Amino acid sequence: MPHRQQGVPKGCVTVRVGAEGEEQRRFAVPLGHLRHPLFAALLQEAEREYGFRHQGAIAIPCRVDRFVHVDQLIDRDLGDHHLHLVDLDNCGATSNANGGHIHLPRFVGCFRD
Repeated sequence: MPHRQQGVPKGCVTVRVGAEGEEQRRFAVPLGHLRHPLFAALLQEAEREYGFRHQGAIAIPCRVDRFVHVDQLIDRDLGDHHLHLVDLDNCGATSNANGGHIHLPRFVGCFRD
C-alpha cells in the first residue's frame, strides 16, 4: 500500500509552489484539479522550467498568490464543495472560492512577470 504523507488529506497530492526568489510552500491539491486545463497549464510551465524527468514532488514555478488564485478558479469551475486546496506549511489552512480573501486580477495561466 502506498505511503501517504502526514497531513495530506485523502484524495489530494502534494505540490511545491514558488517563483524564483520566493520561498516555496507545500499545498495539498485535490486529485480532480489535476485534470483541469488551468492546472495543465501550470504543469506545462513546470515542465519547461524543470524538465520532464524532474525527480521528487511536483514543483510549480509560480508565485504562491497566483497559484492559489488559479486553484480557486478551478475549484469554482468544477463546483467541488468537498475538497479544497490545503496549505501544508500554514497549519493546514484551506482555501476555497467562496471564503478566500485573495484579490488578484483574473488570468488564465501562471506566467512570469
